[in-house]
Amino acid sequence: MTSVLKIKDLHVAVEGTPILKGVNLEIRQGEIHALMGPNGSGKSTLAYALAGHPKYEVTSGSIHLDDVDILELDPNERARLGMFLAFQYPVTIPGVKVADFLRHAVSNIRNPDRKEGEPLIPMREYRKELKGTMAGLGMDVEFARRYLNEGFSGGEKKRMEILQLAMLKPKFAFLDETDSGLDSDAVKVVSEGLNKLSGPEMGILIITHHERLLEFNVPQFTHVMLAGRIVETGDASLAQELHANGYKMVRERHPEAAAEEKEELETV
Repeated sequence: MTSVLKIKDLHVAVEGTPILKGVNLEIRQGEIHALMGPNGSGKSTLAYALAGHPKYEVTSGSIHLDDVDILELDPNERARLGMFLAFQYPVTIPGVKVADFLRHAVSNIRNPDRKEGEPLIPMREYRKELKGTMAGLGMDVEFARRYLNEGFSGGEKKRMEILQLAMLKPKFAFLDETDSGLDSDAVKVVSEGLNKLSGPEMGILIITHHERLLEFNVPQFTHVMLAGRIVETGDASLAQELHANGYKMVRERHPEAAAEEKEELETV
């Protein structure tokens, strides 16, 4: 059965300040969605709220993965259900090797009832899968022997997240400006990696300002966010319009949201 992620009338505040003001969105496995909007519109807030970051307080609304209310779950429980967030700025964990980190993560995801101290996925099985996955992504196996993100370039950090995505095989992946700060070659590598992983088993939400990531991963649905709400939804042509013309025409089509956006900027 195809899983569905349903976000209904979602309101989220950060340190008491309302950011999301009634977001409605539905994503099915196998679909690629693009979420676009100017800085401060609430795109990253939505991603972090979906992942369960404690800083982002859901004040009303609901998020369901099939019939499960995920607002009742902490981040690791959401991950075990099949949700994955690729961060805009991935964290560094000195002293923890990529291979060891992934083995623990894969073991916990594939065995949701696993307790601390219980056996991990068998090493021989894990090594074979990891090497095969890295080969498929065009990654050198030496990458897995390095400490997680320590000394990594921006492109390497993003490739690391694509490797996590490939190994964890989530139902839904949220990519928060994965192309941010990358040069053209790095964006191409990340885009091609994501393209190899997309398919009927994974729903993808790509949060981006740019068209480069969408060249290899053409969205069936493009959503535009202004002032904490999704004000418009279209297909890939809407993303192309935004890349060509910016958000001027969207603001003209949605004057109330544009006025609210302007008011918020003036109070910052």
